[in-house]
Amino acid sequence: MAPVADTAPEVASSARVVVITRDGCHLCTEALTIVETVCDQLGAEWLAVDVDDDEGLRSVYTDHVPVTFVDGREFSVWVLDADRLRAALT
Repeated sequence: MAPVADTAPEVASSARVVVITRDGCHLCTEALTIVETVCDQLGAEWLAVDVDDDEGLRSVYTDHVPVTFVDGREFSVWVLDADRLRAALT
């Protein structure tokens, strides 16, 4: 899948892993579980950002959540693979 945006949002560099989510999104819940587990295992800092709390994020990512960024770059849209995330962080 092609990146959702040409450039990552500023918030993407706030932590090693950043996940843009939305309340009530089952894929977001799954992605957050994976991020929390993998990041806790590896000691990587992570952050969840609600797309609906930021008009700029909502205008770009509203239909694409969850979006996961690793080291400031878009890494995953919709479905996050734990093994792929682990490999990216090691």
